[in-house]
Parts: sequence; C-alpha cells; structure tokens
Amino acid sequence: MQQLEISPDIDFRSEAYKDAYSRVNAIVIEGEQEAFENYNRLAELLPDVQDQLVSLAKMENRHKKGFQACGKNLAVTPDMEFSQRFFADLHRNFQEAAAQGKIVTCLLIQSLIIECFAISAYNIYIPVADDFARKITEGVVKDEYMHLNFGEEWLKANFESAKAELEEANKENLPIVWRMLNEVADDARVLGMEREALVEDFMISYGEALSNIGFSTRDIMRMSAYGLAA
Repeated sequence: MQQLEISPDIDFRSEAYKDAYSRVNAIVIEGEQEAFENYNRLAELLPDVQDQLVSLAKMENRHKKGFQACGKNLAVTPDMEFSQRFFADLHRNFQEAAAQGKIVTCLLIQSLIIECFAISAYNIYIPVADDFARKITEGVVKDEYMHLNFGEEWLKANFESAKAELEEANKENLPIVWRMLNEVADDARVLGMEREALVEDFMISYGEALSNIGFSTRDIMRMSAYGLAA
C-alpha cells in the first residue's frame, strides 16, 4: 500500500481548515458518544455478553476524549449542534429498534454501519492528519476493528435467523450513510480527504463485514449499493 504524503498546502492553523475541522471533529466526537450509548444499550439487550459490551462502551468513551483533545490541540471548538443533526437519523433508528428489542437492527447500525463509517474515515484521515491527531487516530482505529469484529461474530452465529432483518435494516439505514458522506464531503476535502476515497474505503469495509457474516457476493453487491448516491 502506497504511503500517502501530507499535502504541503494543508495549513492546520488556517481559518478555512479550522472551520472545516470544527464540524469534522464534532462528527467523530459525536460518533464515539453514539457508540458509547449504543453499546451500553446493547449490554441491556444482550445480558449474556453484557461485560464485553460494557467494555466496548468504555473504549468508545476513551476515544471521544482523545478526539476532544485533538480539537483542543488546534484551538478548535467542535460544532456539536451540527454533529447531533448529522447523526440524528441513525440515532433515531437505533433507539426505535432498541425499544422494539430488534437486536439485529441495532447491531447492523452500530457494529457494522457506524464502525465501518468510522474505520473508513479514520483510515483516510490518518495520512493527512496533524502529528497529534494522527497518533490519537491510529490508536483508535485499531480498537474499531475489534468492535466491528464483535458485531460480525454475533451476527455470523445467528445468521439464518438474522438474515431477513439484516437485509431490511440495510435497506433502511445504508442510504442514510451515503447522505452523511455527501454532507461531510466538502469539509473532509479541506482536511485533505476525498469523498471518492471515503466511499471506496467504506464499501470495502462494509462488504467484507457482510461477507464475514455469511452473505453471498451477489447479496453483498446488491446490499452495498443500496441507495448509493451518484
């Protein structure tokens, strides 16, 4: 894999960079907060693996603090109102599924969609990050693969009974991700991250997760492209 060089025209202290960073940093902070809350909720729904899920939740809380430190390092105040609107649809869908006891839908939203979204964003960000943020993000992304693996393993073990609900949850929630990627594209570009790279990395991560759970290549092609924005 070719090592990307940091663009010499990225000025981490410029007003344009800090303005874009205020929203991108807020998104990752809110994403980790959502994950913290979601894993704690899943711990209530899955008492047999409660300790493991609580441990994952604590990890996400540490990640949030790390990303808050990244913003402070650049003297940027994260736009948390923006990030809460950004996650509002996935947040609502997770809460509604949890209220109905739809564990499979909750796991697809948190352990597959949100984790793959985070992994793709962090992988694309690391080569163009400032030194402080790069160190933080490299540590976080290693943990995220572990969180993705939890969801994969649980859904793989319950694949036959979960398959129909997974397909329905994918149909409902994946189009939200494409809209989210489009919404953050301009700010991400200011940080040196291209939308096409984000989409490609997400599709690879998400497709691999679906494959690991038990879906066929044909299923994955159909599911991964659901609602894909041009």
